[in-house]
Amino acid sequence: GADLEARGSRLVLRRGPAAAVLPAVVEESGAGALYWNRCYDPESVARDKGIKAAAAEAGLDAKSFNGLLLAEPWEVQTKEGGFYKVYSPFWRSLAKDYRHRTPQPAPKRLPPPPALESDRLEDWALYDGRPDWAAAFPERWTPGEAGARERLERFLEDSLARYKAERDRPDLEGTSRLSPHLRFGEISPRQVWQAVRERLDRDGSAQAGADKFLAELGWREFSYHLLHHLEDLATRPLRREFEDFPWRDDAEALAAWQRGRTGYPIVDAGMRELWSSGWMHNRVRMIAASFLVKDLLLPWQCGEAWFWDTLLDADPANNTVSWQWVAGCGADAAPYFRIFNPVLQGERFDPEGAYVRHWLPELGGLPDKLLHKPWEADAETLKRAGLRLGLDYPKPIVEHGAARRRALAAFEAVKREHAA
Repeated sequence: GADLEARGSRLVLRRGPAAAVLPAVVEESGAGALYWNRCYDPESVARDKGIKAAAAEAGLDAKSFNGLLLAEPWEVQTKEGGFYKVYSPFWRSLAKDYRHRTPQPAPKRLPPPPALESDRLEDWALYDGRPDWAAAFPERWTPGEAGARERLERFLEDSLARYKAERDRPDLEGTSRLSPHLRFGEISPRQVWQAVRERLDRDGSAQAGADKFLAELGWREFSYHLLHHLEDLATRPLRREFEDFPWRDDAEALAAWQRGRTGYPIVDAGMRELWSSGWMHNRVRMIAASFLVKDLLLPWQCGEAWFWDTLLDADPANNTVSWQWVAGCGADAAPYFRIFNPVLQGERFDPEGAYVRHWLPELGGLPDKLLHKPWEADAETLKRAGLRLGLDYPKPIVEHGAARRRALAAFEAVKREHAA
């Protein structure tokens, strides 16, 4: 709002169904055209088609534009004219054919809007503070375009060159943390692409990190590519045999996972980071997701729904496609038998325990070699650490080896059934 006012305009707030609110604004303002940036989830697509049809009937010029992606989901096609179901060839095609257009600077002045009435944001009562989940967010996030630009500049300066080597380390500041800003359109992937390329022009030593980072933008593009072509992706597995998978129904286990009380430190640290900050490191997302669907044998849709409710960057494409990838039931999916061992993952990617100790301070007194498997500590070690296992921190709710065997048996049963 302040940026618009600085340019001679202002933000008008209205609340309600677009099909009702927009005609009222058009009539009050005397507008002859409607322009907006596209959304790509099925509900938004259906809404926008209705708006365009109504606008055409009313004699309005209605156009939508791409402000969210590098390329439209329908622009990247296989040689046969179909859509890609595997990421690597998709990204090779997009990266090869992408014609970057330099983003235009914001206009210095905008024409003042008509005298339209605006709702007050405070009157919408969007959040009553119970529970006060967002209390710590301002410590880590600065919403808006200025916050997005500052985040990008800091990443390019401090982390881009090391991105490939450090992106999987949750104990380091190795990722961009741009995902919430991309999610809400506070910065566009085209702006990010341009900034990375300009950085490389000045410092070619960051090439490996830049290539890997841009490939992660490519995964976001791939997710939207799939969502466009598979409208039921949010609810149905792409690999239909997984509709018959014998998922468990265990509300107690789901609640333990959500609260970060599974007894596996790297999983619990991630889930507590999520609740405290609205964000979770990507490597830990994969570990926590694998634990839910494979160690606990709970449906991926439960995890997708929890991430949707708690992640600041919850994205209709990325969230769904990434959960299906971990569950082994989506496009380009990790094989179901790839089951993360949470102890080994913790030891590999949080080797000194800084991440776990930050989010699970009750484990802080344990030696490094036991931090990711506190149940192996003897009574004397637990006493020195001031830790009562089962009280201060839970014992594991499942034994990983047994859970792994259970998951593989369930998968083999589904395979046999469908082969028959």
